[in-house]
Amino acid sequence: MDKEITQEVSSQNKKKAIVITLISVAVLVLAIWLVRVIFKSTLKRSEITTAVVQVGDIENTINATGEVLPEFEEIITSPINASIKNVTMDAGNKVKAGQSILTLDKSAAQNDDDKQKFQLESKQNEIQKLKLDLNKSFFDIQSNNDIKQLHISDLADAVENAKRLYNAGGGTKEGIEQAELNLKVAQLEKKQIENEIKNKQQTMQIEIKEAQLAADVLNSDLNALQHKLNLADIVATRAGVVTYVNKNIGANIKEGESLARIADLSSFKVQGSISDNSLDQVHTGLPVIVLINDTQLRGHVINVSPSIQNSIISFDIQLDDRNNKQLRPNMKVDVYLITATHNHIMRVANGAAFKGPTLQDIFVVSNGKAERRTVHIGLTNFDYVEIKDGVKPGDVVITSDMNEFKNSKEIEIRD
Repeated sequence: MDKEITQEVSSQNKKKAIVITLISVAVLVLAIWLVRVIFKSTLKRSEITTAVVQVGDIENTINATGEVLPEFEEIITSPINASIKNVTMDAGNKVKAGQSILTLDKSAAQNDDDKQKFQLESKQNEIQKLKLDLNKSFFDIQSNNDIKQLHISDLADAVENAKRLYNAGGGTKEGIEQAELNLKVAQLEKKQIENEIKNKQQTMQIEIKEAQLAADVLNSDLNALQHKLNLADIVATRAGVVTYVNKNIGANIKEGESLARIADLSSFKVQGSISDNSLDQVHTGLPVIVLINDTQLRGHVINVSPSIQNSIISFDIQLDDRNNKQLRPNMKVDVYLITATHNHIMRVANGAAFKGPTLQDIFVVSNGKAERRTVHIGLTNFDYVEIKDGVKPGDVVITSDMNEFKNSKEIEIRD
């Protein structure tokens, strides 16, 4: 049999439920408060790096690599085919102009020199013989011409005598005609001799000229070979440091093959390399910063290689301070190509906090707290970052990596 619940019991149950509800709400609020207190975003000041926003100039740069090289390096090549006989200098030695570096065995080239001397002497003798033959031939033909002239004179007198004899009644017309015919024949023969003289002179002069040209070629080749033999004494042409020398004694060396390199270490240049993705940004005259440890050296691009190798382009940099004491041959350096410049802008020291996008969040320190702000980023380089808005000069910006707090609006900073 069901028992009816009294009104008093029902009222007690309602009060009990309200109390339980209130207690649950209070516990929940307390738990939320405790979580907020316990897990509140905090940072130690020693864990971060900061920089002050200032007004100044900034240069936009793209990164490249570079190698320091002597600005002037002479490559000494072999002027002849020879073999290495002796080496007097090692790489790293300082040399003075005229000082011997290595010696070549010049015997083969010397034999060629002697052979060309003999050929030149033979050709000169040939020219002399041609000149003698020309003189003899000319003398013989000229003598024949003189004799023919005397014969013509006699024939002319015979014609006159035949005419006088005919006029005196003692000769005939046929006698006159025969004398005149003999004279004409003699005159034609004289012309033939004169043409022969001219032809002989021209022919022999051409032969002499051809022989003289051949002799000149031989003489030129001989002078060139003798010049090469003189250069085969491998000596330094300027003061400097030997950076390379071929020390393979006895090795056969071909003409034009490298034997040694001498560098002037009083001035240097930088050979830069960069990905071909930046090809359109690299050009002659582009300002450059070369970073050696903490030292910045300024310069500009003076030459860009037209060829691309392994997706890399090369370029040469002329430094403003070419003889800086920190420069060393073959030193690897960081190169920054300056592609743009902004003046009188807000900038802050670069750091891990700046990830690259033009729109990003940073934290500004004020009154012991770090407040998250969204800013627009402009030009960047290895020293500074341009901030276009969201801050003002004098603000203190956290430059260390804050990715851990990317969801925090505010961070408490403890000492």
